[in-house]
Amino acid sequence: MKPPAQQKTNVLFVCSKNQWRSPTAETLWRRHPELNVRSGGTSPNARHHVSEDDIRWADVILVMEEKHKSRLKAEYTRLLDFRQVHVLDIPDEYKYMDAELVGQLNEAVPSILGID
Repeated sequence: MKPPAQQKTNVLFVCSKNQWRSPTAETLWRRHPELNVRSGGTSPNARHHVSEDDIRWADVILVMEEKHKSRLKAEYTRLLDFRQVHVLDIPDEYKYMDAELVGQLNEAVPSILGID
């Protein structure tokens, strides 16, 4: 799912509190030449709660767990009708930039997004 060469894919990474997993993903992928990235959380007390604007902006949404997808669908049902939402199955057991978390993200994200 690659856009035309001059256009970047907008990717939204989502976890619960936007504290460790999604900010790690944002940090890892923000400098990729084919991507624009943001992160957010589904929890009301997230550092950045996913907004309607975030959903509209995103071409692809990558959530850490199935519960994040369910929460987004509950809050933004109609907006998600035409958005790709992928579940990475990364549990909430890592700190920011944890080596194992980085490894899982580096393994999962490129194949989903079709990038190197």
